[in-house]
Amino acid sequence: MTEAFFSARRRTCALNDPMIRSPGQSFRASPRRCLLRCLCTRFPPLPSPEDFPKWAFEPKPYFRFDILHQSKKSLARVGQITTPHGVIDTPGFVAVGTNAALKAIDFPSANNAGQQLIFSNTYHLMLHPGTDTIKEAGGIHKFTGRLNHPFITDSGGFQVFSLAYGSVQESLESGGELKRSKPRGNKRHWRSDVTGQNAVTVTEDHVIFKSYRDGSKVLLTPESSIQAQKAIGADIIIPLDELPPHHIDRDMLAKSLERSHRWEVRSLREHLKDSQTRQQAIFCVVHGGTDVQLRTKSLDYLTSLPWDGYAIGGSLGNGREELKTLLNWMMPLFNTEERKGKCRHLLGIADVQSVQNAVRMGVDTMDSAYPTKLARHGTLMTQAGLIRIKRGQHAKSYGIKIDDSCDCSTCIHYDRAYMCHLFKFFNFSESNEENLLYRNTHFVMNAAKANEPLGLQLASVHNIYFMNKMMAAIRSKIYDGEI
Repeated sequence: MTEAFFSARRRTCALNDPMIRSPGQSFRASPRRCLLRCLCTRFPPLPSPEDFPKWAFEPKPYFRFDILHQSKKSLARVGQITTPHGVIDTPGFVAVGTNAALKAIDFPSANNAGQQLIFSNTYHLMLHPGTDTIKEAGGIHKFTGRLNHPFITDSGGFQVFSLAYGSVQESLESGGELKRSKPRGNKRHWRSDVTGQNAVTVTEDHVIFKSYRDGSKVLLTPESSIQAQKAIGADIIIPLDELPPHHIDRDMLAKSLERSHRWEVRSLREHLKDSQTRQQAIFCVVHGGTDVQLRTKSLDYLTSLPWDGYAIGGSLGNGREELKTLLNWMMPLFNTEERKGKCRHLLGIADVQSVQNAVRMGVDTMDSAYPTKLARHGTLMTQAGLIRIKRGQHAKSYGIKIDDSCDCSTCIHYDRAYMCHLFKFFNFSESNEENLLYRNTHFVMNAAKANEPLGLQLASVHNIYFMNKMMAAIRSKIYDGEI
């Protein structure tokens, strides 16, 4: 497949693209319609491994994955990823710092809590502060001051398609219907016209979406996504892919899979242009939903190409049980001699139960905003389960640690009573007529719902520490033959 073909294909798509044919025309073609429009389009065969240079398949001096121990009881393994900015112990948890920042916790505190790899989002960083700004600062490590710890960035595709279909949960609840254009809850900086069927236009060449900051149109291609991630400078980058909703018929899922493959190949070619000097690794994204045949097809094709690691993405089922079923039959396919030497990353899922299931099936790393999101809502993770620290039962838990087995800085210095105070520092009595009167005022209503910022920080430190301590314990159990 030559560059000349890609250029011709882009010109053909451009002629068929109403956004390009009439620059002043508004968004009219939904992602679903664009997918339907391409159902009958014929494309040449995807490139084979022989179409890539031999050096692309050779080990990289700046990126290495070493398997230190393979369990005899399951597919679990202990390993270590070496990157230009530090090592990652696997199985490992990857915290999500969307805007190159974790919510309610700074990087030094996260580092001290054992956090090694941070996942940041290209979509958000493109819109603000802009990839040029990050590049001018010397890359994401210098920009954030996190010099000796690695970053991974995604392509931006997940966030773009979420504008049309919503979050994973919204997509599941809606049956895959396009979102209506509406404000994003309490996100006042989000414009009301950037979501729904008019928000995203998809062609074979690119995606056009609207910025949530000012409504301006932004064009994203496989090539520009890679260029943006190279400007950001993360240690691991992800190719652009298409994320269809969970509820989609098989024919459309198959066409979406084929497009993702074409986009990922374009991303890989763009990456290889300067991969020997940039010192960044690139992971493919295996798609196919919960369809066994399509997942297998995606895995077989992508693992034949010169990627540095494998990510598992797309729709991963409707709940933990479907995810577990998916991993049970899919992960053994990664365990062949030619595939097992590369890292496997599970995209977007890392709650405790899913982590335990995924590790047994040979997943090496997994990312999620789960621990910090729980923390912001006053939920603390412990060996005995989740604690809702806002509940009144904790108000007088003097001297009682959040978790007896935890030695994070939060647990060393603060007890449950103080944490409850930080999250629930306004306590109105329903029977007090005067308080009920005050509660009707806008100011007091907002104050009553507020959290003391320190509480968010301390809870986030605790939950991040809990996740990383749990992963360390899992690695020990694999070594000891318990997993």
